[in-house]
Amino acid sequence: MTASAWQPHLETSTELLDPAPVAALAALLDDGLPTPGPGDPLPPLWHWVALPRWAASGVLGVDGHPRRGSFLPPVDLPRRMFAGGEIRFHAPLLVGSTVRREAEVISVSEKKGRSGALVVVDVQIRLFDDTGELAVEETQNLIYREAAPALERPAALPENTVPGPPMHRTADNAWELRTDPSLLARFSAATANTHRIHYDWPYATGVEGYPGLVVHGPLQAIALAEVHRLMGGSPARELRHRGRAPLFCGQPARLLATEVPDGVALELFGPGGESAGPNATVDLITD
Repeated sequence: MTASAWQPHLETSTELLDPAPVAALAALLDDGLPTPGPGDPLPPLWHWVALPRWAASGVLGVDGHPRRGSFLPPVDLPRRMFAGGEIRFHAPLLVGSTVRREAEVISVSEKKGRSGALVVVDVQIRLFDDTGELAVEETQNLIYREAAPALERPAALPENTVPGPPMHRTADNAWELRTDPSLLARFSAATANTHRIHYDWPYATGVEGYPGLVVHGPLQAIALAEVHRLMGGSPARELRHRGRAPLFCGQPARLLATEVPDGVALELFGPGGESAGPNATVDLITD
């Protein structure tokens, strides 16, 4: 399909808020909080895991994602990034319940960035609970960019990639986030994310030009939101998440929570520390 022939369209489906991937995420985080079971409300952002959408093998592209030109536009740029988004929580979603999901592309814009051409695609998603009430309203921002040159000598896998619980509290409002290849592979499986930059080292370094495996944007956002739960925070009413710089597998990362008048500001700092600015942020507005 050519770009001129593609048109956005509404996709509607009825889906189960599957307890299995919810339990998988709880096991992955292994942070001591109870595993949400059938009838329990989903924590913030866990709908990304509870509604896995496995694409048929025959529609996958070279990067592992479904080929573009069907739901998403036929953007001819190889690097895809989950850049951020905004979510409003109108009503709780319960594990094990059935929801109606509506999704559509609402904006496609071409831009010129410091690293070259890029395309920003905004996707709107609405989730209705089993009574028909709008429960979650979300806008996701996807960015497509040009690939970097393949690395002749990719960086070695950092030594601190031994599997284990990924989140470790270091202060009243701070946690350390540790990532390893098995963590990334398990998160990819739990979220039905087949993008090869998260588990295929030769592809990530040799084709898309990254220095290593890329830590998922959604994993970073969920880890930040989990800090709020670990601190016993109030339920979220709105949430804004933003990826600002990539984090690579094994790199040191620090999660920091700061109370603000309407909620909490959560920041993830990579190996550059606070002086380099956050790699990812979550602004969470509570009741």
